[in-house]
Amino acid sequence: MPRTTKTITFSLPPEMAERLDQAMQGQGRSRSEFLREAVVRYIEECEWRQLLRYGEDRARDRGIGPEDVADLVEEYRAEAGRSQA
Repeated sequence: MPRTTKTITFSLPPEMAERLDQAMQGQGRSRSEFLREAVVRYIEECEWRQLLRYGEDRARDRGIGPEDVADLVEEYRAEAGRSQA
């Protein structure tokens, strides 16, 4: 049966490795579990930042500023409420 995971090796400074071990032991998890979740969270955060940057760029291109957000949200909610009715 083929492996469903890929082994990756990397190094950490001793202090960071110690902090990692303490954190994972405190949660009763293996290093692999702990690091998988950390990587997933980091990737999701990067994707979220990219999406925010995209939205900010599009808003700027359309002349939409922070002061316009409340009105746009209210307008969207009103339209969404009408379409559900």
